[in-house]
Amino acid sequence: MQSLRMIENWPVTTAAAAVVRADGTYAGSYGPTGHRFPLASVTKPLAAYAALIAVEEGAIELDEPAGPPGSTVRHLLAHTSGLAFDEPRPMAEPGTRRLYSNAGFEVLGDHLTKATDIPFAEYLRQAVLEPLGMTATELPGSPAKDGISTVEDLARFAAELQAPRLLSRATLDEATTVAFPGLTGVLPGYGHQRPNDWGLGFELRDAKSPHWTGSSSSARTFGHFGQSGTFLWVDPEAGAACVALADRAFGPWAIEAWPLLTDAILAELG
Repeated sequence: MQSLRMIENWPVTTAAAAVVRADGTYAGSYGPTGHRFPLASVTKPLAAYAALIAVEEGAIELDEPAGPPGSTVRHLLAHTSGLAFDEPRPMAEPGTRRLYSNAGFEVLGDHLTKATDIPFAEYLRQAVLEPLGMTATELPGSPAKDGISTVEDLARFAAELQAPRLLSRATLDEATTVAFPGLTGVLPGYGHQRPNDWGLGFELRDAKSPHWTGSSSSARTFGHFGQSGTFLWVDPEAGAACVALADRAFGPWAIEAWPLLTDAILAELG
């Protein structure tokens, strides 16, 4: 894809990307797709997928208590548990505000570990990484931000998000639909959003502005970006997904470059 050549102008040392069609094939790729990058918060959709598999397996339930009093697994996945950003300290009543929380995902990981008696990283490997052939991906730390992966591996995950095999379509649809509608909150790097819509582990495009996806991205677009310079989006209207990983921290360069790339990709896909 010619659009991916735009990455040559990014102010980064190393970057790789792939566009994955709904049938799992590549529409195009760029750079060292086997290079391992730290994912930062692109770890969260992987962790969420493992938790949703645990729900389907009956190990946990979305509406069982988890986290601070009044919070559930669903609240933790949707960033509505009320926990602070980086520490398990309640800042609001569950379900009243969209408080983006790494701590919430760490509490979720601990909850799943206790429920299954399997360390979260191992559960993720068995439930998600191994079945999808994501052999270059690992989680050496926090389920909120410490994943390491490659474009090739995340392309496999992007294909799964378009044609799920590990989850039922109904569960994935629920995970990519607004949970606790109408809540306001801060989208990291982009300020207050009213509303700040999220699904279960996935950030939703909806009508957010500004946003890290493109101006032509459909409202149904979902995914995540990471502070390490990484993103993954799926646009069901376009029938495609994009993974881009880089070795420069998120900042003004990404705010400018990412939407331009996304719009060019969508235009080329037609």
